[in-house]
Formats: sequence, C-alpha cells, structure tokens
Amino acid sequence: MSEKNEKIKIPFINRELSWMDFNARVLEEAFKRGNPLMERIRFLSITASNLDEFFMVRVAGVKEQVNSDYRVEDTSGLTPKQLLPLLSEKIHAFTEKQYSCLHRSIVPAMKRKGITFLTPEEMDAKQKQYISDYFDKVLFPVLTPLAVDRSRPFPLLANKSLNIAVRLKGEEDSYFAVVQVPSILSRFLEIPCENGKSYVLLENVIIYKLGELFELSDIRAACPFRITRNSDLDIDEEAEDLLIEIQKSIKKRKRGKPVRLELLQKSDAETQEFLIDMLDIQPDDIYQLPGPLDLTFFSKFASLPDFENLCFKPITPVYPPADFWGYDDIFEAIREKDRMVHHPYESFETVVDFVRKAAEDKNVLAIKQTLYRVSGHSPIIDALITAAENGKQVTVLVELKARFDEENNIIWAKKLEEAGCHVIYGLAGLKTHCKILLVVRRDEDGIRRYLHMGTGNYNDSTAKIYTDIGIFTCKEPYGTDASSLFNVLTGYSRPPEYNRFVVAPQGMRSFFVRMIENEIANSEKGLPCGITVKINSLTDPDLVALLYKASQAKVPIRLIVRGICCLIPGLPGISENIAVYSIVGQLLEHSRIYRFENAGNPKIYMGSADWMQRNLDRRVELVFPVEDEELRQRAFDILNLMLSDNINARVMQPNTVYTHIDKRGKAPCNCQIQFSLLAQDAVKQFTEQDGSKPFRPIYNAEQMK
Repeated sequence: MSEKNEKIKIPFINRELSWMDFNARVLEEAFKRGNPLMERIRFLSITASNLDEFFMVRVAGVKEQVNSDYRVEDTSGLTPKQLLPLLSEKIHAFTEKQYSCLHRSIVPAMKRKGITFLTPEEMDAKQKQYISDYFDKVLFPVLTPLAVDRSRPFPLLANKSLNIAVRLKGEEDSYFAVVQVPSILSRFLEIPCENGKSYVLLENVIIYKLGELFELSDIRAACPFRITRNSDLDIDEEAEDLLIEIQKSIKKRKRGKPVRLELLQKSDAETQEFLIDMLDIQPDDIYQLPGPLDLTFFSKFASLPDFENLCFKPITPVYPPADFWGYDDIFEAIREKDRMVHHPYESFETVVDFVRKAAEDKNVLAIKQTLYRVSGHSPIIDALITAAENGKQVTVLVELKARFDEENNIIWAKKLEEAGCHVIYGLAGLKTHCKILLVVRRDEDGIRRYLHMGTGNYNDSTAKIYTDIGIFTCKEPYGTDASSLFNVLTGYSRPPEYNRFVVAPQGMRSFFVRMIENEIANSEKGLPCGITVKINSLTDPDLVALLYKASQAKVPIRLIVRGICCLIPGLPGISENIAVYSIVGQLLEHSRIYRFENAGNPKIYMGSADWMQRNLDRRVELVFPVEDEELRQRAFDILNLMLSDNINARVMQPNTVYTHIDKRGKAPCNCQIQFSLLAQDAVKQFTEQDGSKPFRPIYNAEQMK
C-alpha cells in the first residue's frame, strides 16, 4: 500500500471479516425454503468446507502473526491481536447458525420427505442387527484403537480427521484411547427402513460397538472430536529441487499446529480436559457443537442418485456452442473470426476438443499451456501426452504451488515429463495463475498461432459448476504476445511491451490505475464515464482508494464481487456512486470481466486476475481485451444480465450488510438460468434455419465422455 493511503485512512472492511460475510451468504442459500432440499444440504456442506480451508490458512495466519507479536494495523485499522477475538466471535456465531439451519430447518424438511438419520438408541432390533453385522464384517477389521499412556504418546492425528476419544476406568485414575473414524469408508450407512429412507453415521456405529474394541476395559465416556491444523505451506523456492521441496512441505502440513478443536456439546468433561491438554489448544479455539461434527459429508449425501428429484434441475451445457455450430474444423472456425465460449452453459468440451485436435493434427508443430488446477482424470492432460507422443513440441507450466492441489499437480507434472513434455514447475517467488493455451500450426499460408485465453482453470470437472468465459483467436498481435509470455515463463526473457496483453506482476496494477484515472478525467470533462467490474474478490487498498476517488468525481461504478469485498459502497461524500453486488446461486461465479466506458467508446477486458494484492503483485496473471464487435456486445450483455438478477443477487448496504434485491413490480430474473436458456436458444436457431439438412444432436458434457 502506498504511503499516502497509510496516512489517510479509508473506509475498509477487514478481509477476514468480509470473507465470513461471504460464507454467511452461502449459508443463506441453505436456509432458503425455495431451494430444493438436497441443494440446501449441499450449501450447508459448502459452508463447512469453506470454513475448514479458512481455518487452515487465514485463521492460522492471523494466529501466527499474534504469536510473533506482529503489531502493524491493516487498512481496516486492526492489528492481528485486535482482529483475532472479533474473528473468533464471528465464527462461533456462524457455527451456531449452521447448526440452527441443520436442526431447525433442514432436518424437519428431511423428515417430511421420509429421510432420517438415526442413532442406535432410536433403532429397532432389525436395524441394530444390521449395523452390528456391518461393524463385524466391514468396520472392525479397519479400526485401530490407539491407547494413550506414559509409554504410548498421544497420536499424530491427521488434519480434519474425525476421531473418538474414549475414557476408560483404571484402578485409580481414568486412562484414554483414540479411535479414528476411517475416512476410506462412507461416513453414512443406509439401514433397513419400512417407510422412507434411514441412515446412521459411522461414528455412532463405532460408539455403539466400542465394547468389542475394549473388551477388557470399563468404558466411561466416548467423545467424537475433530482437529483442524495450520496447513499453509512454507516453501523454500530456492531449493535445488522444487518438486521434492513441495513434497516435503505437504508432509509437514499434516503435522501443523492445531488451530481448532471441534467437540460435541455436553461431552464428558474429563475427556474434554484430556484433549485440550494433549492438543495444547486455547479456549477460543474450542467449538462445542450440537453435532454431527464435520458437515462436509452432506455434499456426498446430497449427491446420492435416489435424491435427484430433490436437486436443482441440472444446467445442461450445449455442445457444440452456437459460435462453433456447423464447423468440423475448429481451426477454420477460429481463422474466420474470434470465438467466445461461456461455461458451463456452453460445454468445456470445446476447449478439450481444441487440445485433442491439436494433438492429432499433422500440421500442428507445438502446444504450450499453463495449468493451475486440473481434474483427477484430466482429458486435457491426456491430450497433451498424446501430442508429445505424436512428436509435437509440448511445453506445460504446471503450478506446483496451487494451494491444496500441490499433490495432484505433482502427479500430472511427472506424467507429462514421462511422456516427453517440457514441464516447468512455476516461477520462483510467483504463482502462475494465468489461463492460456497456444497452438502453433503450419497452415497453407504459413505459420499461424491459435490461442485460447480464459478466466478459469483448465479443469473439466469444475467447468460444470463454475461460470467462466474463454476466447479463441488467431489474430497476430495476440499470437505474438502469447509467444512472448511463454518465453518469459519458460526462460530468462525480459517482460516485453505487449501488443494486447496486460500481464501481472509487471504492468497490470498500473494498467487498472490508468483505466480508472481515465474515467475520472472523462467525468471531469463531462464525457461519458463509468466502471463495471465482475471479480471474485476486491481487497487491494490502493484500488479501493482510487475507486472512492472515482466515486467522488461522479463516476458511476458497479461492482459484482462474489466473495470478499473490502470496499464500502453508498457512503455520503465517499462512495455514494458505487454499488456492490454479490451473486450466490446454483453455480459458482468465477469469471472476471472489466468494462470501462472510455468517453463513449467502451473497452472491455477479461482474464484471470481479481483485484487483490496477490493477483496484481505476486502472481503471473493475464488480462486481455475483447475486440471483436459481436463478442464485445455479447460481453456487455453478460454484465447487464448479471446486474438484472434479482434471485441470486444481493446488494451491500453502507452498513456492510448484504440484502436481497427488492423484486416488487419486477419479473423474476435468475441470470444463471437465463444464460443457460440463451445458449440453448442460440443453438436451436441454427437447427431451425438448417431445416433441409439432418439435425445435429446437442450433447451435454456428460454424454460426450
């Protein structure tokens, strides 16, 4: 942050507290009775998964700052020591809402549908026999009770694992053991039920049968518990072998210091005291919950085939998208004009096909690609391996430092290397987060570079539930920039002056500053001005300060920020010309789009970067202009439709509270459903126009496999 902004305090929400507000918006979807039951359960699970990662990285980071006596105030005016109790209070209140949602709203709704979770005490004889048989045949061989005494220390328990602490009676004092609930087995088990469907949780089966694990002991108490550890990797990027260094750090992650202990309410006091002593946990880090612990299992439960009728109607991607309709040769289509694909409304299979055809095309000489997060069975990786086997020059930058995907990316990096690809593991001191794919092809009129640039990862799995946009082009200025960017990534080339690309960390911050200041200047001249931005997070203090300045210059600003937003809109004299929206719905909003009115000749850009310090200063990011007139208009329409949403959208008030949009007198508008309908209608128009020819079927992504 500049010295100027350090001296002049600006209205600024602490990023951790803002993130908690975002997770609260996700939790609202679990409360909504208008959402299908299993989707409400899924949203609840997502909030739990989000909170796990938040503890492992953000809360752990704040605690480390406190422990190291770091006293510098952040832009919101809080030191880490001041922030930590505020954060703890907010998280404890949030977990109360989670379980209120589960027990007061979701569980009654499940019962009305004939779906129940039973404890052994609530079961009839037949059901008890069923879980006893399951324990004997499946569970018992897997379980390993771990005694804790002077000769056997408290075990190193895996991060986020669910465990049961057992208090046993000794001759004089109690002694303890720990049983881990095996994550290799399903957390829930369906049991016989004459009416509806009934399930039991694995930990309840284990507790019911503990006597068979401790036959010679007197069991006094059993207490399920769960610990969350500091899991942010400390990587020495100057190490001789980065891959080996990251593998070592991943192992350390499992041994990170506990930052949260979850226990059941009213659990045995002596057992609680034992756990607190063994884990060296602070009182504020203890979360006593009504149970069950670890709500993330509900995501798999909601995905059971029997419950499809209790889920959202799936958004089915069209394939091929309208922009590629009628083309058998994807290279011909891109030569004709730039193409845009909007996922998941239009299938990610278009991108996969681009790589597959490049891998098989005898005229393709080279493929270069950045990979940040890929799926477990990635068809993109398979295509790149095929390309290398077919003699193409294949260069892949696999970012090994992609948080929580390190192990997956190491596996892919090794497979690519074994196939003969040139693999780069990222850049020292920077994460490579840009999304770009370059295909070099020998065409009849010479060498041509074909590009795909996107806002999201090359991940066919997340592409079904994340909204992202990709552009295909073979225009020479873009191709030249792409080659220059890959030379920077793979060698020692100095960052060039790009023709079209805006690349972090060298030029992106200054670019956005210049674009915002241009809108301020246009406003002062009485020219058309305005800023519309869709991003995932807005945390950069300098950009927040500049947006406040633009608002004070009467520049209308509309920000669609899904997650963290540290800017406060609607403050008199500061930000009354700024509106902040957050869209949380069936799909996860992930695309980044930036529009600047530019005195009546609007410019629009897309790319991989959010407005965060890490994206602008510590990552390799790519933002690119959309120049084709048809695609520009389509991008404008995408932003306008999002701003018309009154189902998924919320608006931040000057008091930082998010409220739903008032729908009175307005037709309901769910932008995600509308985008899906637009994609399907665009394809239907082609089939109707081409009535003399055989129909071409529209496949969805699942059917293409």
